[in-house]
Amino acid sequence: MVAIAALGSATAELVQGLGAADGARVEAALAYASEAYQDKLCTSGQGALEFSVGVASTLAFLRSDAETRIAALLFEMTVIEPAAAAGLETRFGKEATDLVSGVRQLIRLRDMTVGLGGQQPVGRGKGAAQKAVAQVETLRKMLLAMASDMRVVLVRLASCLTTLRYFAEQRLFNDMTAAYGRETMDLYAPLANRLGIWQLKWELEDLSFRFLEPDIYKRIAKMLEEKRMLREGFVQSAITRLKNELAAAGIEAEVFGRPKHIYSIWSKMRGKELDFTDLYDVRAFRVIVADDKACYAVLSLVHNLWTPIPNEFDDYISRPKPNGYQSLHTVVTAADARPLEVQIRTREMHRFAEYGVAAHWRYKEEGGSNFKGQQYDEKIAWLRQLLAWKTDVADAVVGHEDMQREWVEKLKSTTLDDRIFVLTPQARVLELPVGATPIDFAYHLHSEVGHRCRGARVDGVMVPLNTALRNGQTCEIITAKGAPGTAGPSRDWLNAEYTVSTRTRAKVRAWFHAIDLQETLAHGRALVEKSLQREGKTAVNLETLAHKLGFSKVDDLFISVGKEEFSLRHVEQALHDTGEAAEPEDAVVLNKSRASSVEQGAKSGVLVVGTEGLLTQLAKCCKPAPPDGIVGFVTRGQGVSIHRATCKNFAEMRRKAPERVIHTDWGRTGQDTVYPVDLFILAGDRQGLLRDISEVFSREKINVIGVNTQSAKGQARMTFTAEIGSTAQLAKALLAIMEVGGVQEARRH
Repeated sequence: MVAIAALGSATAELVQGLGAADGARVEAALAYASEAYQDKLCTSGQGALEFSVGVASTLAFLRSDAETRIAALLFEMTVIEPAAAAGLETRFGKEATDLVSGVRQLIRLRDMTVGLGGQQPVGRGKGAAQKAVAQVETLRKMLLAMASDMRVVLVRLASCLTTLRYFAEQRLFNDMTAAYGRETMDLYAPLANRLGIWQLKWELEDLSFRFLEPDIYKRIAKMLEEKRMLREGFVQSAITRLKNELAAAGIEAEVFGRPKHIYSIWSKMRGKELDFTDLYDVRAFRVIVADDKACYAVLSLVHNLWTPIPNEFDDYISRPKPNGYQSLHTVVTAADARPLEVQIRTREMHRFAEYGVAAHWRYKEEGGSNFKGQQYDEKIAWLRQLLAWKTDVADAVVGHEDMQREWVEKLKSTTLDDRIFVLTPQARVLELPVGATPIDFAYHLHSEVGHRCRGARVDGVMVPLNTALRNGQTCEIITAKGAPGTAGPSRDWLNAEYTVSTRTRAKVRAWFHAIDLQETLAHGRALVEKSLQREGKTAVNLETLAHKLGFSKVDDLFISVGKEEFSLRHVEQALHDTGEAAEPEDAVVLNKSRASSVEQGAKSGVLVVGTEGLLTQLAKCCKPAPPDGIVGFVTRGQGVSIHRATCKNFAEMRRKAPERVIHTDWGRTGQDTVYPVDLFILAGDRQGLLRDISEVFSREKINVIGVNTQSAKGQARMTFTAEIGSTAQLAKALLAIMEVGGVQEARRH
């Protein structure tokens, strides 16, 4: 425990970077805490005073403001010494007291979902799955609490780190330490990552990993130590060589080795299936320069000194990570043919990489700070809108109290301006867009709940279904009785007055589309059955009839007839099986607003030279389209199969039966006739890839009727079946697809 006599050194650390007035307030909080916490323990077993000083020291290291440090010293007091906590607002003001309340709220929310004190053992199987769900819900509830003041979260992260440090110092390994480790790995380390506070993120991960997988942790630590001298000698040699090149080029830079994080090493060994000796970041260093231009100059020098490894370069300067991280990462092959990782960044980028949002605090002796007046918006932490101010800490200037206060107010009012969090009666938290209604809430729970929604209670009070929900409310959905599928939504729900979520509207549209489709199918079935009765063919096999007419399923035939896209005269002709040529084009009733696909009965336009009246069909193996060179092959009972002249299947059939080959050519087709073709696309897998490629098809007015995607080892293999009017249209689309980011190959099958 921290003795009273030792508080002098602790005080100097806790007030570092603060002005005289703020420093005095922190000292007063420390003195007040030392009296209340003396001989008291936290639930972890650590001395309360030692714990609180540890949390405040971490926040002082992150250069937080005085209110945050005071809250760190006092938030345990409400539990350990409630009588002393009663006078906090009088002594330290409302702002610090509100922060204390916010931290306690996070801890209470955590206790609700994980268990008191987080002391449940880490299990496996069904219990582990339930625990994982609870952790996700805790995270969502934490985000809800974050909406009031971001500094609350920083205190919680620092308290978690302090507890794990205590466990490591005491060498404790039990159910409680494992539970803390699991909670931190699932919840707090990812949150520190979203906020960009790498100094906390790496230590939280390593300490959690130490308690979750002690054997693996020790093995990797031992491997690092065994190779340390050799590795450090090599890295130092590489640093010296690069420094000489930088000096010769006139580039001022700091070059130093990068810390090794055990959890990161294990993650890469597992994720990339690499041996320890093959890891890139085991041998690594950083280069810190003055500006962006110097970053790229250093990159050029590094690539001239060593051979870069393909696909191992990342430019996070031009394309920062979602949490604002910027740097150049490259991996090169060193003299011993093993990889060496180099990270290049400016001083400001490095400061942000280490401290994230906390890098924006900077206080001088009198409480002033120097802020460049540049404000930027950045999305972090699950679409959270974080307002921050870039700080030039190299030139600290006293006397900017107004700007400091303005920034702190911005930080305090940081909110989710585009998302809300609403609870179910069972305390499950759902994330919804701002303005979401009970209908949006119901569909987010489940599509069937949305379809059957008939009313809602918000915080126990009945409300109209178009009521806009707010953060923290509890919503209960009242559903219609009866079997699933017997109740449905109202078409009014498609209006903005009732729903704001595109996901909700898509589900409502899908429900009505399914209803319309069933009605169309029933209408088409009735028309076909009536035609069969009229022709006296009621015993005919409908599946066979559908296949004969070019439909894969009988329902497709009914739908096409119900939509009046396929003439009943074709049905009658197929029933008589006269073998005559198809009826004139004007006999077919088509939807003039849509192109006609040859797969849905449209004429292919293929002419069999020297012969009339033969049934032709486009081969599915090569899917020819005008003006491909084509050739026919006479099949047994299926007419003439039309192949592309380059088709491998056709070449084999011609080798076996050359007498059945027949010359064909393209004749006149309908202006809107389209032909199905298969396209293959190979690309680096990334979020939004399918959307970007689909936008190309939409822009080129190409209808896609089939998609198959597979992803493995960062590569996406995509097959599209698209309907085109000609191969010229296809060629234009393929050129546009090659311009999509990450696409490596785009071709027709």
